[in-house]
Amino acid sequence: MRSDESDPSGIRCSDAEREEARQHLAEAAGEGRLTVDEVEERLTRVAAARYRDELAGTAADLPPRTASASSSAGWAPVFGSAKRQLGADVATLLGRGEAAVGGNRRLVILIAAVAALLVFAALVVAALHGFGDDGFDHHGVDRG
Repeated sequence: MRSDESDPSGIRCSDAEREEARQHLAEAAGEGRLTVDEVEERLTRVAAARYRDELAGTAADLPPRTASASSSAGWAPVFGSAKRQLGADVATLLGRGEAAVGGNRRLVILIAAVAALLVFAALVVAALHGFGDDGFDHHGVDRG
């Protein structure tokens, strides 16, 4: 039991502070700073934390969050991560990657890129074609 209320370690943490810690850990994992096992273990400690010092200990070895990172919400971090990965994959395909990769990895990346483009094209065609209650609605020039 903690008796000194002036001591910052004796201050209980809020749900919002726990959520902030979860986001910090998720960003660190997305940056490759933590493994999946480390994130799971630290998230368990975040959920069990009652005091701020216990919460701070879960990210003590991580760099502090920047103002832009802490304010980002929703899909922005996901799209940023996807953009970085796409850039790295394109660099790998062009032979400009940081590490030398074999032909098999290049082939896998090329197949994944082509598959992604085909899925994107199918979604665009489906969106332009339109969907209705009875299936596809034809949105085009009337022929009759």
